[in-house]
Amino acid sequence: MFGNTRAGANAYRQMGVDTDVLAASPHQLVTMLFDAALRAMDTAAMQLDAGDIEGKGRSIGKAIEIVGSGLAASLDLARGGEIAQRLSSLYDYVVQRLVEANIASDRAGIDEARTLLAQIRTAWVEIGHAANHQGVAA
Repeated sequence: MFGNTRAGANAYRQMGVDTDVLAASPHQLVTMLFDAALRAMDTAAMQLDAGDIEGKGRSIGKAIEIVGSGLAASLDLARGGEIAQRLSSLYDYVVQRLVEANIASDRAGIDEARTLLAQIRTAWVEIGHAANHQGVAA
C-alpha cells in the first residue's frame, strides 16, 4: 500500500537538505560546507580505526572535494585581500594533508586537517554572529 518506506524517508531527508540549502544565506552555506567536510573527516577517522581502508578513502575524497572545490571556490581572491589569500593557502594545506593521510593511512594527518578546519569554522561562525549583532547581513 505505501511502497518502500526507506525510499520515502530518503526522499524526505534529501528534500530537507535541499530546502535548507535554498533557504540558507551565503554565510550559512559556507558553514554547511565546513560541517560536511568535518563530518567526512570524522567518518574517515572512524573508518581508518575500523580497518575500512576503502571507506576511509571515499570519506577523505569527499572531504578533499568539499575543501578544494567548495570552500576554496567560495573565496573571492580579488576582493578578499590577504585574508582570502591566506585561507586559500590553508585550504591547500588541508587538502595536501588529507591526500598524504589517505596514502599513508595516517590518523594524525586526518586529525591535523580536521583541527585546522574546525578552527577556521569557529572563526567563520563568530564572524556571522558579529555581523548579525551589528545588523549586517551575513
